Amino acid sequence: MVRIEQKVRDLVSSDPEMRNAVETVLERANDGEVKWVDVKGDITSGHWGRLIEKGVLVDGDEGFELADPEAARAGLENGSSGSSVSTSSSVDTDDLGESSWSKYDKMAGVVTVGLFFAYWWQPLQRIIGSTMNVLLGPLAELLPFYAVVMIIALATGLYSTLLQANLMNMEKMSAYQERMKDIQKRRKEAQKAGDDEALDRIQQEQMEAMGDQMGMFKEQFRPMVWIMFLTIPAFIWMYWAIGVRGSGGHIVLQNIVLPLVGKVSWTEGVLGPMQAWIVWYFLCSMGFTQIIRKSLDIDISPSTS
Repeated sequence: MVRIEQKVRDLVSSDPEMRNAVETVLERANDGEVKWVDVKGDITSGHWGRLIEKGVLVDGDEGFELADPEAARAGLENGSSGSSVSTSSSVDTDDLGESSWSKYDKMAGVVTVGLFFAYWWQPLQRIIGSTMNVLLGPLAELLPFYAVVMIIALATGLYSTLLQANLMNMEKMSAYQERMKDIQKRRKEAQKAGDDEALDRIQQEQMEAMGDQMGMFKEQFRPMVWIMFLTIPAFIWMYWAIGVRGSGGHIVLQNIVLPLVGKVSWTEGVLGPMQAWIVWYFLCSMGFTQIIRKSLDIDISPSTS
């Protein structure tokens, strides 16, 4: 285990007395296991606890056993080189694990991918549009279309914020970021000290940490699947109702007056190819989302301390 070797090396470099503790445990673990009573008096309870805390000692059948005796010995040998650069992460990465999606998350992801085809395949677009019209059609009859878009933007901003706050593990996200910062810091220290051996070990740890980057991506993308799952049908309804790309308008529309643009039709391009209806939606959505986050005091940015 490379990590055990690094942990032993780091323990010894931070506390020289830990060398005696590791050597004592290695000596007394003749049958593979060692108990506190076997080493009591030779090492302190604090050093014993540190070995357990760092995973150098793990639970055995009757006592504790070394997670990897050979790696522990290698850590002692390499730890005598006198390098002042720590090659072991100060961030606890044992509990990071991998981001796992439930079967419902995966089902929502598959359905979401299928919903994207409705933008180009009109039969599916008509099915989704007419189904959503049962809910949004009466609203469009009572209110101007710009107000309907505002209500949709308010709803999407609300559940997007709540989904991100509840489905993303902020502690795990912070741990991912903290580990990468810690690796970069130790890498700079090793480069400054000219310690090629430490650089090689840190490079190896950095390669192992790439798996954490995938876990972080999964954590970020999990709420996005549900957000798109709920939002795409509303987009398809607007697409279908307005009559984008000749899909046939199904509601009576009046022109809208946009800031800095003036009076335009809903299907007129105002920001390059972006039509007025989608620009109005994004303006409303960004504004409502910020208000909702401030009102509910929700911060979806992982913090590192």
